[in-house]
Amino acid sequence: MKCASFTHAGKAGYGLVTEGGIVDLARRFPDAPTLRTFIAGGLDRAGALVGAPADFALADVTLAPVIPDPDKIVCVGLNYHDHVVETGRTVTPNPMLFARYAGSQVGDGEALVKPLESDEFDYEGELAVIIGKGGRRISEADALSHVAGYACYNDASVRDWQRHTSQFMPGKTFAATGGFGPWMVSADEIGDPTRLTLATRLNGAEVQRTTVDLMITLTLIAYTSTILPLLPGDVIVSGTPGGVGARRTPKLFMKDGDVVEVEVSDIGVLRNPVVAEKA
Repeated sequence: MKCASFTHAGKAGYGLVTEGGIVDLARRFPDAPTLRTFIAGGLDRAGALVGAPADFALADVTLAPVIPDPDKIVCVGLNYHDHVVETGRTVTPNPMLFARYAGSQVGDGEALVKPLESDEFDYEGELAVIIGKGGRRISEADALSHVAGYACYNDASVRDWQRHTSQFMPGKTFAATGGFGPWMVSADEIGDPTRLTLATRLNGAEVQRTTVDLMITLTLIAYTSTILPLLPGDVIVSGTPGGVGARRTPKLFMKDGDVVEVEVSDIGVLRNPVVAEKA
């Protein structure tokens, strides 16, 4: 089951993505105005509509970030060994966490914006985990039962601003720098997420590839929920593998006119053009 947030005729909505287009869930469930609130009420309610006729063609909507309004977006740094090696760092006993803000995100097909202040705009293909059932101090054994679904994420980074201090936030929250989409595939369809393959392409050339089982820390839900309660619709962006542009020779940063794609097997392709911000 695939679910997406979108705008149609200037109105925000969300729906079930089918071969024929999108079934409008917002109209059918007025008690849940957003996908986040729908997930909180039970994603399984959409199951009965899997075969329903589409209300909109996919081409007639603009896809939004999968969860446009999460309570929190928790990002994970240095969570693949090859990325740790290329940065010259060492593996830490606990995951490196930082926050991204909802206002910094764009949906599939929308432009990622290279800010005026930097020419070091880097790609980071990642797997996003969307929480379905909230909880505090969730056990490792129960963690996957709290997942609503998975999506592609480009945690694009403004590298020079990221290096201003030891804290990553400045380089991770510029406006329109995080791609999230194209949709969420429900956890029951994915099963074991460690079998998924992640790849990033810049202008058609593959620049990153990994399997999710190569993550250093697979217990992100248990760890994060120890710090604060996870809520339905929260997003954990689970880390990028090696191959980032800042660590290549020569360096490879995104520029105006580029197209970047993040593909996760059994989910789909998140595709975003890149534009330079105008003064």
